[in-house]
Amino acid sequence: MERSSPLPDGGGIQVTDEVRRYVAHRRHDMRVCTSCGGAILLPISIHPPKPSDLRIRVGDWTVYVSRFQARYHTTIHGGMIPRFLDRF
Repeated sequence: MERSSPLPDGGGIQVTDEVRRYVAHRRHDMRVCTSCGGAILLPISIHPPKPSDLRIRVGDWTVYVSRFQARYHTTIHGGMIPRFLDRF
């Protein structure tokens, strides 16, 4: 799924090594989404990206970030990883 980003470099948002390992292990493109507990990182099969999302390359995969979420985040970190998905 090829989508363009208003800011090609992901707007300067950093991705921690923990998240990089998680994305590589899951082998899916991901999206930072809003949840009642805060920002959460979900596979795009659960929450598809929008054309306006920022794109951040993480190895062979892409992490999409809503342009609305992007203004509140400087780092995509392990606290955004949904631990309940580890059971599936």
